[in-house]
Amino acid sequence: MSQKNKFLHTSKTMLPLVFLISLLCLSCKADKGDQLRENEKKFHTGNYVNLFLEAGYEQAAIDRKIEKAYYDIFEGPERVYFELGDSMAYVSDLKNHDVRTEGVSYGMMIAVQLDKKDVFDRIWRFCRHYLQHQDGPREAYFAWSFDPLTMTQNYENSASDGELYFITSLLFASNRWGNQTGIDYYGEARRILDAMWAKDSTGGVVNLMDTTHKQITFVPEGWGATFTDPSYHVPAFFEIWAEYAKDGHEQFYSDCADTARAFLHRACHPVTGLNADHTDYQGNPLSAPWMEAAFRYDSWRVPMNIAMDYVWYGKDKVWQEDYAKRFQKFLRSKGIHSFEDQFNMDGTEPGTILQAGGFKKLRHSIGLVATAATTSLINREEGSLDFVNALWNAKLEPYEDGYFDPYYDGLLYLFSLMHLSGNYRIIIPE
Repeated sequence: MSQKNKFLHTSKTMLPLVFLISLLCLSCKADKGDQLRENEKKFHTGNYVNLFLEAGYEQAAIDRKIEKAYYDIFEGPERVYFELGDSMAYVSDLKNHDVRTEGVSYGMMIAVQLDKKDVFDRIWRFCRHYLQHQDGPREAYFAWSFDPLTMTQNYENSASDGELYFITSLLFASNRWGNQTGIDYYGEARRILDAMWAKDSTGGVVNLMDTTHKQITFVPEGWGATFTDPSYHVPAFFEIWAEYAKDGHEQFYSDCADTARAFLHRACHPVTGLNADHTDYQGNPLSAPWMEAAFRYDSWRVPMNIAMDYVWYGKDKVWQEDYAKRFQKFLRSKGIHSFEDQFNMDGTEPGTILQAGGFKKLRHSIGLVATAATTSLINREEGSLDFVNALWNAKLEPYEDGYFDPYYDGLLYLFSLMHLSGNYRIIIPE
């Protein structure tokens, strides 16, 4: 037999073996994929409760409630979402006449959660083009406020919560849609994170995370980097970074999640559960020369963030369950249909009322009604569903005095509807 024939003969006899090995390799890959998904299930609680359903509302009505809220905020006559040209869009804080990284990053999170890719992509393109610094000490960070009339940045510095939501929503977009559909979502998230780690105080700009305290800064530069905001402490998001960023800082992000939980223990009042808008890194309230420390607009987000962490990861259940009971008990003592929206941490009325949209008035704000309701995901005591029912019956519409905020009130309202219906989830790779 010639060498060529010997080779062909050997190759043919080897084919079944090669085929078998290929099958085994594919099986191993499948097993690894199954194991990865199983590990994710173990790491996450996977317990996305539809509390509206438990409260007796029909699924069709729940779906309509969320669809209407989305329509009102993103598409209706009082919308805060505006398309720009053929490929961009932004979310505007109408009462303050600007575009904020808070709002556009919230819009991206809502879009990826509800699988609205075009909306997500439009907002991101706008943010990258108009808000993100492309060079200099702030490279890859975002200007926190932008004027959509003059198309200029109002402030060049960043508010750290904007970057927090940008990174997390981009990682979720990568998991949901992949990175081959026009935008490399993972690459964009990594660009922000890699730039964050490269900050060396040039121009006063530093890491978003205070690396000594392992806590998020209020502003990643200058004086703003010396303190924090409890509503920026979103341990569930730091867990997401630890799991999906894959930039070599996994342990640091995991530590930040644990530190955020411990911080919230200190920042929240032991009786009322209330926290100040701004604190030092130990959780002590910080007052400004013009305003004493108090539970105000930023603080409304804290109960929602704690509920998210409870549902997504469940690593601090004992304290979180006690917190939810205290917080709901306090609000109930003020009247479940009448509690106001600004307090001292002990529950008394603050000496100074922070105005919003030209109105300087305490009110029963739908934004706080909404986030308070999410704590019913934690507190399952009898009567807790009263807060869920209160949110269900709330209306995103102008108050009698004309005040109306479809931006901040509206976004927190939609977020809370998503949480309570089980539609705000960890998005794992498809």
